[in-house]
Parts: sequence; structure tokens; C-alpha cells
Amino acid sequence: MTKRRTPAPRRKSRKKTAAKSRHGWALLKLWFWYAVGFAVIAGGLWVVYLDFVVRDKFDGKKWSLPARVYARPLELYEGMALTPTLLESELNALGYRFVSRVSAPGQVSRHASGGRVGYDVYSRGFEFWDGRDKARRFGLTVSQGQVSRLMSGDKPLALMRLEPEQIGGIYPTAQEDRLLVQLSDLPPLLGETLLAVEDKNFLDHHGVSPVAIARAAWVNLRSGNVVQGGSTLTQQLVKNFYLTHERSLTRKAQEAVMSILLELHYSKSEILETYVNEVFLGQSGARAIHGFALASQYYFRQPVSELDTPKVALLVGMVKGASYYNPWRNPERAKKRRDLVLTVMHREGLIDDAEFKSAKVASLGVVEPGSNAQTTYPAFVELVKRQLAEEYQEEDLKSEGLRIFTTLSPMVQRQAEKAVAERLTSLESQYKVGQLQAGMLVTSVGAGEVLALVGDKNPRYAGFNRALDAHRPIGSLMKPFVYLTALEQPTQYNLGTTISDEPVTVTSDDGQLWEPQNASRRSHGEVPLIEALVHSYNQASARLGMQLGLGQVADTLERAGFEGYIPPVPAMTLGSVEMSPYEVAGVYHTLAAEGSYTPLRAIRDVLTATGEPLKRYPLRIEQRFRPESAFELQYALQAVLREGTGRRVYNQFPADLPLAGKTGTTNDQRDSWFAGFSGEHLAVVWVGRDDNSATPLTGSGGALQVWADLMTELPTRGVNLTPPDGVSFDWLDRATGALSAEGCEGAIWLPLETDFAPSRAVDCRLEQNKRDSSWWHRFWN
Repeated sequence: MTKRRTPAPRRKSRKKTAAKSRHGWALLKLWFWYAVGFAVIAGGLWVVYLDFVVRDKFDGKKWSLPARVYARPLELYEGMALTPTLLESELNALGYRFVSRVSAPGQVSRHASGGRVGYDVYSRGFEFWDGRDKARRFGLTVSQGQVSRLMSGDKPLALMRLEPEQIGGIYPTAQEDRLLVQLSDLPPLLGETLLAVEDKNFLDHHGVSPVAIARAAWVNLRSGNVVQGGSTLTQQLVKNFYLTHERSLTRKAQEAVMSILLELHYSKSEILETYVNEVFLGQSGARAIHGFALASQYYFRQPVSELDTPKVALLVGMVKGASYYNPWRNPERAKKRRDLVLTVMHREGLIDDAEFKSAKVASLGVVEPGSNAQTTYPAFVELVKRQLAEEYQEEDLKSEGLRIFTTLSPMVQRQAEKAVAERLTSLESQYKVGQLQAGMLVTSVGAGEVLALVGDKNPRYAGFNRALDAHRPIGSLMKPFVYLTALEQPTQYNLGTTISDEPVTVTSDDGQLWEPQNASRRSHGEVPLIEALVHSYNQASARLGMQLGLGQVADTLERAGFEGYIPPVPAMTLGSVEMSPYEVAGVYHTLAAEGSYTPLRAIRDVLTATGEPLKRYPLRIEQRFRPESAFELQYALQAVLREGTGRRVYNQFPADLPLAGKTGTTNDQRDSWFAGFSGEHLAVVWVGRDDNSATPLTGSGGALQVWADLMTELPTRGVNLTPPDGVSFDWLDRATGALSAEGCEGAIWLPLETDFAPSRAVDCRLEQNKRDSSWWHRFWN
């Protein structure tokens, strides 16, 4: 039997296998190097892209800056009406610190002697629309309700103005806010402390610090938790400026690369300056507080240059976590963090032993929580926005850092807010009612500048703005325009001309009867125009309006500045016209300005972020009514307060302060109005309910009370008493309107246009038991 031999392995097959194996490794190496090459190229492109991102944002427009809205500055001069209370309120709002001895900007000292109060003030300086005012030390004395002395050293000053209060802003969509500063604007201690606490080796590393990373890793490993970070200040800037807060290795790698690139292209000072403007330091509602400059204003109401050691330590400590160390919500935690920073400052030799001990026992020094709201006066800022919208695009207002200088007087605004809030509370308590609301507007007489605007009894409320948007019937506020229409016809009417106050009945086209009645339900027969206006007789006013012609009355209202709808019905003469307080202020300003129309304005100037003027809002004046008839009407409106529907508050004012105004009440007392003015201020007040339901308030019982609360506290001057050329005073007979004489029965002392004085005179019957006691005659004589 023959054995089968096992065939030997085929050498050719083994060679093929080895060849295939070598070929596979070659392909694998090739693909590996392809992958490496691709990764290098991709990595290179990624770095190039990151380099572009870093430089594009850093070189370009780093931030969208909000438009900043400023109040008018407090302008001081000798003879200015001012009280110590009002001055100190203004200084406190600006963050001035009362000290025993003035040595730096933002400080003030006070000393009283007898009835005089003296102040030593060191102003901060400010970049105004007409140039920069430098920081300056000056002194002033307030006595007898006015500035009696204003000096700089031993030289008298004609005018001194303080920096304006920022009252709001128009913010970007992201709601980020910051005040840009240069490193030179910062106190050196702040920059040194920031580096000592956040990045001790900032000046030596190139964006990342391997030593810091290793040290942090070792500390975290030993503690079993993340207790220390290894990020440099540059990495923190990259994370906040370019990236999200996602935690991943990819993002950390991107952060490191971008930090190195940032250090490659820019100097340490440029990086540090950007950091101090970018770092997040708090949240005010929807608005994010970025940068040390804004944080200083937000927490302390002080420029960053004025911060002392404990305040510097608090802000630097908050870099680690602004919400966690919020000094209002977590004061103990914030103080502990501040004291830790003070310890670092002391250890690094930035402060000595004495300053360290003093700083540790100091309070946090923050202002009252909520006092630095996003918008201090939201109702007024809403008016500013509406007027700006006529000239500027919304995106420019939100991103270009415009500086908007307005007409608002914080002094007047605070008084107006107080008058509304306190009087409404009092009225609700007195009448056992609730839900009363108000709208109020105060303007300067002549310039038409809006000095104050209140849209809600809660002045910080940013919702429905009653001063601008509550359109309500104005009631008897309409009547002066009826009488002005008559006085514009001097050949037929003067204040002594008699009109009938008998009942009125008008039948409309659909058969409806209109039968207005006087508030007293009584008729008064023939009465002079001035008496009908002073006592607000409805029947006489309706008769006069229809006699003049509804079209003529409507034309007078339009000439005064009203641009809204005027219903062509007889009820228009008694105030069926609907207006907002803002619109009422517009037409009454024409009366207060002696017949001159001036559009109300809330803006003075608009500047770019670098101080270049964009637009000025100059004063516009048009004489729309004869000075003679305007003076006569003002005289009658003074009588309204002296003897008419406004007399219930006149004893609150000095006897030598002439004021003028008119009450207004609508059906069922749904609306309580008052519009009144001095020679310097006009104020309009509406009080009512948002649901238009009845109230227990007449014009004199509600709105007039608010007006009086404001005007008694507001330094002001009286209405002009000097008649224009062609107007003189004489005695007229109340019953007939004919010329009379002093001491005659029924004689009244009235202004008359000389060329149109009555030609008829009455036989004078001297009263034996009563001499004339008219306030008009006593006042003018």
C-alpha cells in the first residue's frame, strides 16, 4: 500500500500573503498621513478662522452701545430760587458725598449759620453739548429761598452747572449696558487689585498659563471638587467676549487658541482695557451690567475714579460671581468675599496695615436697592423716545451710543411724583375709595420745555402712560378758549361784557335734547364774561360759544396748538373734546405764554458717542393771539384762583404771588382736571379711574389739590402783571358793562383795551355802608 504524501506549502502563496500584508500597512500609513495632513490643514484653517474672528471683533465695533438719556443740569446763579432741601436732594441723586472737608471731585460740605446755609462743592466736570466743563471747586450760600452767593475761591461766579443725572437709556436687543472707560480713567488700585486676584502672572504669560492650569488641576484633584480655575484673565475675556458658557473640551481648546491669538495681535493694555469694559458685574431687571465703570454707578452712584479701597475690593470680588456675591441679596457673602480681596491687597502690598484694618470694618457702601433702575423716570423717557422716533432709526438709538440731553428737571420731577403719590393716597383714605390714578405734566412757561412728567401714581411703573395716552373729556378746561375767542373780537367783547346765564336747550338732528345746567342748578341772569368764567357757569359759556360760532371756537383751540378731533356739537364748548394731559399742557402753555405758541419739547440736543452734535432742538415761537386778549384772559384766570372754583387752595400761597388756572370736571365726576400756571411753571393734572367710572372728586377737590401740593413746594415767580401797550385798567358796571367809578355799586376793576373802551357810562350811586373790596383793585394798586 502506497502512502500519500502531504503536499508542501506553496511558497508562492506565502509570498502573496506577505505582499498583501505589506500593501495593507502601506495603505494604512498612507491614510494615516492623509488624516494627519487633513487634520493639520483643517486645524490650520480653523486657527486662521479663529484669528479672523478674534481680530474682526476686536478691531471693529466691539459693543452695541445704548443711547444715554440725561436730565437737564442744575444751573446755579445768584438770585436763583432754591432751598437747601432741594439742593441737597439734587446732590444726593448725583452721588455727591457729604464730608467734613472737601478734597476731591464728587464731594460737598455743609455749614449753617443763622438762616443761611453754605456749601463747599467740588464738581466732577462733564462733556456737555457746548464743550467740556472741568471739575471745579466752588462755594454757594442759600438764604431766604434763593442763592445769595456763588463764588470760586474769592471770585464771584455768574453761572455754575453740575453734571446732569442720567435718567435712562435706549438699550440694544441683547440688553447689555456698559460705560466705556480707558485704563487711564481707572484708579490704579483697581487695576492692580484685579490682576492680583484674577491673574497674578498676566504680564508674563502669552494667553494661557500651563503653571496655573497644573496648579488648579492639582488643587482640584486633592479636594475632589472644582475649587480653583486655571483660566488667565485673557481666557476669561475670550470666554465672555467671543464664546458661550458651554463646558466642553472643544470649547476649552478653542478658548486657549483664541487667547494665544489675542495676545499675539494686541498689547496687554488693550486686552486689560477691553476686559474692564466687558466683565459681567450684575443684572438690573433685563439689563446686564457690564464693566467696572457702569458697575460703580449702579452699586455706588459714583464714577469709578472716585472709588475708595473697600468699594474697589467689593467690585473686584464680584468678578468671581456677580449674582452669587450680590451685595443687596447676599450682603454677608459679599462682605466675606470683599474682605478676602482686601487680604490679598494687603498681602501683595497694595494697601498698608492701617488702610487694611479700616477697610475691613467699613460698610459695603451700596445705594438703596432698586434706586438705580434701568430707567429712573420711565414716563418721561417714553416721551423722549417718541420725539426721537421722528428723527432717528430705532437701531441707531440702540447701538450707536448717542447722548441725548433732555429738558427734564429732576428737582421738579421729584416734587411732582411726591405730590401725585401722597395726595392720591390721602384722597383714597378721605373718601374711602380706591383705584384712583393720575397723569401730570409740568413745563417751563415760554420755552415749552417739559420739566416733569408723571404717568402713574407709582412713578417707576413703565406701563400705561396716562400723561401721554389717557385721552379724556376735558370738561371746563375748554371754557377759557371760548372766552378767548370772544376777547379776540375787541369791538364786541371785553371782560365786562354781559352775557345771559339762563337755561339753554338745543335739539339735535335726531331729536335729542341738550340741556346743560350749572353745577349749582341755578341760573344767574345777565352776568359779565369774567364772572361767568371765574365761576364756571355752564349755561353762559354754552350760550357764548354758540353765539360766537362753534367753528370759531374750534379754530381758537387749534390755534392754541391742539391737533386732535374737535366734535362739531354745542357740547364741545363745555369740554366734550378729549385730550391727554400732554395735549392740555400744549394748549394751556399758549395761554400761559401770553398768546405765543411753542411746541412742547423734551429734547435739547443729541450728540454722538464722541461728542459731535447731530441735532439741536431750538426754541420755536409763534404769536398766535393778540397780546391784549391774552393778558385779559390771564387776568380772568387769576380771578378763578382768587375768587372762583380754585379759591379753596389759594390761601396756601403767598398773597403777593399771582397765579392763574382753571378747574375741570366731567359728567358724574369721572374726570378731575386742573391746569394752572405761574410766570415760570405750567402744571396740568388729571385724576380719575382707568375704567372711566365715577369718582367723588370735582376738579377743585382732586386735581387742584395735587397741583397745589406741587406749586407750594416749587420755587417760582408770579404771572406777569404788567399790561401790554394799549391795555389799561378801569371801572366797569357789573350789570351793564358800561363805565363806572371807584366806590360805585357793582363797580368792578378790569383791564380794557383803550381803543375799544365802552363809550357809555352809568350814573354812579355810591354805597354808603360798603366800600369796594375787590381783590383786583387792591392787588394792582
